Amino acid sequence: MSSGVALRLRTLQRHLGSPERAQTQGSTPAPLVAQGRGMEPGSSPLSTHVLDTASGLPAQGLCLRLSRLEDHGQHWTELRKSYTDPDGRCPGLLLPGQMKVGTYKLSFDTEGYWQKRGQESFYPYVEVVFTVTNETHKFHVPLLLSPWSYTTYRGS
Repeated sequence: MSSGVALRLRTLQRHLGSPERAQTQGSTPAPLVAQGRGMEPGSSPLSTHVLDTASGLPAQGLCLRLSRLEDHGQHWTELRKSYTDPDGRCPGLLLPGQMKVGTYKLSFDTEGYWQKRGQESFYPYVEVVFTVTNETHKFHVPLLLSPWSYTTYRGS
């Protein structure tokens, strides 16, 4: 494996799990949000983390919007606009106590992100719609992003 590929792989492993796991080949990645990274009691009940899988680095500066479906499913109300930090994270999307049972949407401006990097992309935006059935739970919504694909899942 070339040194550039190995570096990108280690960077992705480090962001997906603990540094100890990044050193061990073939191990299962640790949960995306490690202890001490915004999941303490009283912290935001919702966070996201975006990784640029084309570069193997965090997707810094990606604009995103959080919305909630209101009026019996008739329209989306924007709750917050934010940008990912240097680590590709956006930990404080909602204040403690702001989470309600309902349907939420994270909209990621992927076109703007790729344009800033001089890269053509297939998806102008990515919308991740999810349902909260228990407002006391914490939710982490990771996004793995390339110019031609994306993957998301419910993290911990």
